[in-house]
Amino acid sequence: SVSRAFWEHLRHLGLQDFPCGLGSWNKSRFDACTRPRKGQPGLGADPAGQEEAMLLGDESPEALMELLSDWHSPWALPPDCSPQDQHLREMAVLAPELVHGSRIFQVLRSLRIVGKGVEEVDNGLLQLQQLEELILSANQISSITSANLPRTLKVLELCCNAVADLQDLCTQPPPELQHLGLGYNRLCGPSQDKYLTADFWPNLISLDLSFNNFTDLLGLVSQLSSLQKLRILVLQGNPLVLIPTYRGFLVDSLPKLSILDDIHIGPDERHQFHGLARQPELIRSEARVVVSIGEIKGVPDPSARQPLEVGSEAPAITYSYCVMYKF
Repeated sequence: SVSRAFWEHLRHLGLQDFPCGLGSWNKSRFDACTRPRKGQPGLGADPAGQEEAMLLGDESPEALMELLSDWHSPWALPPDCSPQDQHLREMAVLAPELVHGSRIFQVLRSLRIVGKGVEEVDNGLLQLQQLEELILSANQISSITSANLPRTLKVLELCCNAVADLQDLCTQPPPELQHLGLGYNRLCGPSQDKYLTADFWPNLISLDLSFNNFTDLLGLVSQLSSLQKLRILVLQGNPLVLIPTYRGFLVDSLPKLSILDDIHIGPDERHQFHGLARQPELIRSEARVVVSIGEIKGVPDPSARQPLEVGSEAPAITYSYCVMYKF
């Protein structure tokens, strides 16, 4: 489940272990912050008092932070770690009480669980009351119960999973979601088109449906047109992109779209395809495929026939080939 992967991820970060957390390396510094001074309980010590109270074995915050940032340090995170992970480690040095136990639920705004074999999005996520970004790419998720998602979510990335149905996700979807990533899944139209409307995603700005199995361009566009805030759309890798008028029809049908399939839509392109949305008859149930073969080795050339001498009884040898494409 996501919860199990989350706790395993926190254990890997070592937020309670040196140089993070509380220990002999910084205990006197935090004792000084909470120790009453001169009959004034609760005010704590000033910086000079903290420095005075530090024991010989204590490490300064600067020295501990350097252990996190120096790539030669055994405690440094790998270069490809997320900014959120780095921020949590730094917080565990400067203010370890904020990431201790359940308090971490209040500070975590982004969660990235990638390639961990997660199959279930359980209700443990609801403890992350400030979570805005959830990235669950390259797992084994086939269905998501929207009731288990924090209502604060703005980004939900589910690329490279096994999602085939959006019904459970759309039961109580996060109302403020701005990006929904569903690329490289198993979605098929037109049964899933009805879940891609403003009724479920009123604030959606970016939608990735790449490399699924959507085939009905007209049906999909009729649903997407209700997403008034949609600016970025990715559909590449679906069968419908093989329709000759695919891009032009989408550009004219969704006038507020800024980027289609990672390509910016400029004024010239809008002018070129103006009026195409009013001509759906141009969208035919056919595809256009261009195949270019640079060079073939190891087979005889059919055009290089050897001429036979007049009166020769030798058999004529010809070559022909059949090429088949399976989709």
